[in-house]
Amino acid sequence: MSTVRTGPVIGLLVQIVLLAVLAETVGLGAAGWAAGLAYGVALCALLSRGMSRSGAAALSPADRVTLSRAVLVGAVTALAADSFGRSAPITLMVVLTSVALALDAVDGYTARRTGTTSELGARFDMEIDSFLVLVLCLHVAPSVGGWVLAIGAMRYVFVAASWVLGWMRGSLPPRYWRKVVAAIQGVVLTVAMGDALPGPLTTVVLLASLALLVESFGRDVAWLWTTRHLRHTVVHDAPVAMVHASPVGHSAPSAAAALGSGRTDALPWSDRPTVAVARRGIARV
Repeated sequence: MSTVRTGPVIGLLVQIVLLAVLAETVGLGAAGWAAGLAYGVALCALLSRGMSRSGAAALSPADRVTLSRAVLVGAVTALAADSFGRSAPITLMVVLTSVALALDAVDGYTARRTGTTSELGARFDMEIDSFLVLVLCLHVAPSVGGWVLAIGAMRYVFVAASWVLGWMRGSLPPRYWRKVVAAIQGVVLTVAMGDALPGPLTTVVLLASLALLVESFGRDVAWLWTTRHLRHTVVHDAPVAMVHASPVGHSAPSAAAALGSGRTDALPWSDRPTVAVARRGIARV
């Protein structure tokens, strides 16, 4: 019997209420309603699916913060879609985006304080960040130039490439700089949306932001390429004795079981087998 997960449904209901408030205050046309409702339904469905696959019966405190951010992103999405047919309430969009970006730090802090960090929460947070950046790029592209869409599309191109190239499907090591670069994209695009800087300076700042993103993704691609053969060897050929055992009581499958099944992506990063990489130190696979 399937379990009804109320968190995503509540998020959808709140999204609809927020769209209705926008319609009554600043106005919301058919395009805005369509985009906002499509976003809300997709969010509810994908989050419910993620919870089902991870076995989570309810959202954690940090996930609820992320869901609040997601609802705000839905409002920004609706206003951005509406802006192609009429002038957008830029001040309101900047405020909603700024609050969503500020809450990005709150959900991570909440997860650490409550001890509720999870793969689902990290993925949920990342997807909301990526989608917000894409929406902002679509909104500022008519005034800045189509090239800015590269910022919003880069993460999705990376994911699409991993579907085609098997060596890009490995899990990446945690890296704080990756989070910093992601945060910079949201801040810079919000500044561009609000016309806070002169046009030429806005272009320079966006180009610098794009360069940082290329560097960050490039480093990840280089790591995956450098370790591709080692990861394949460890997963398929290494003896079980090479793999560290998971801590007792850990919810993830044991490392030995993961290796035996030909997969280690299900393991927490700290529990994955280590291999020495020439000139690169230690890699986990």
